Amino acid sequence: MAEFVDRVVLYIKAGNGGNGCASVHREKFKPLGGPDGGNGGRGGDVLLEVDPNTSTLLDYHHRPHRKAANGKQGMGSNRDGATGEDILLKVPNGTVVKDAKTGEVLVDLVGAGTRYVAAQGGHGGLGNAALASAKRKAPGFALLGEEGDELEVVLELKTVADVALVGFPNAGKSSLIAALSAARPKIADYPFTTLVPNLGVVTAGETVFTVADVPGLIPGASQGRGLGHEFLRHVERCTTIVHVVDCATIEPGRDPLTDFSVIESELAAYGELDDRPRLAVLNKADVPEARELAEMVTPMLEEHGMRVFTISAATHEGLRELSFAMAEMVSAARAAKPVEEPTRLVIRPRAIGEADFQVRRVQENTYQVTGEKPERWIRQTDFTNDEAVGYLADRLERIGIEKALTEAGATDGAEVVIGSMQGGYVFDWRPTLNAEATQGPRGQDDRLM
Repeated sequence: MAEFVDRVVLYIKAGNGGNGCASVHREKFKPLGGPDGGNGGRGGDVLLEVDPNTSTLLDYHHRPHRKAANGKQGMGSNRDGATGEDILLKVPNGTVVKDAKTGEVLVDLVGAGTRYVAAQGGHGGLGNAALASAKRKAPGFALLGEEGDELEVVLELKTVADVALVGFPNAGKSSLIAALSAARPKIADYPFTTLVPNLGVVTAGETVFTVADVPGLIPGASQGRGLGHEFLRHVERCTTIVHVVDCATIEPGRDPLTDFSVIESELAAYGELDDRPRLAVLNKADVPEARELAEMVTPMLEEHGMRVFTISAATHEGLRELSFAMAEMVSAARAAKPVEEPTRLVIRPRAIGEADFQVRRVQENTYQVTGEKPERWIRQTDFTNDEAVGYLADRLERIGIEKALTEAGATDGAEVVIGSMQGGYVFDWRPTLNAEATQGPRGQDDRLM
């Protein structure tokens, strides 16, 4: 069974808002107490939060569908419906959230406690008590609650570490991270022992940094061979790359220089890693033949501008010098990092006189109306209630849609689509209707009779 998952597709659904209530207060000796319908409760949100105690997306691999609670419907006696409970999903530090359809990065979650509202709950509908006015003293309708957001996102984990250990399988990366830190990865004498990235915390003098052991790379890893393509993303956040080179390998066609060139080629093919400082570690110096080979290739690697360290993860030879060299590179990278300015919230209010909607002619006597307000009002309307439909007509006329349609050339009987052309609401426009309804029986509108 899988124990580490660093990429999942998650289906999330926020809660729907509760419907408002249409109610009239009734009490002994007070038969006409007025409207007292409460508002519907707001739907719950789906939130993502960075949890430092979470290191994998395994839970979402097993349960990829998550839904927040719906808001409750309003009730009589001015009782509002309860708000739907939010659902909080814990994710590891370094989780990138993408839109599954477009691939757009929605947010990069870094830092313990960082939160992101992935899906927002729908607003609750107003009850008839909130809809009462001087012209409509006892509304016989209430507004419907809005649906919560529903979307499909990709969660992708990119390990947050300072140093990435890269190299061929069985080069000794797991042994090195175990020798440098308190991490205890699985170690064995066969390739691909490490199947998941391991993190270790290293202290060198006053510098404390994290080291990531990336599973072994092979030729073609950047195109999907072996495990490398799945885990190369974990190198992206690291500020320093350390090549761990096996000087004791007996595989035909392999030597330290060839291994180094192959791994460099794979990093270059993956992209976006050229600016990371590097150093080379020639491992397994406790084997006499490996030590001789390390002494031979060190000058050749130094010609490439590499700092080279000969070590033995088994005997801990050279590890102190290596840890301080890594600490020096990490400190330099941290010092060169620009100071992050506090996030500023830019508020751009709507310009005075700017319309809340747009009207465009689609074809002969067919018009489309788009805008946040009219589209939201449509979703809130109960079309089985004539008075609610009349109230919608009043709202649309009040913001100037009737006038805009006339100016656009619409005539009696024109087809008007509010929202998208595929999923919007279609109406036959009747400009001769009165602008305001007269008070009549509850639930009815004299313009629609």
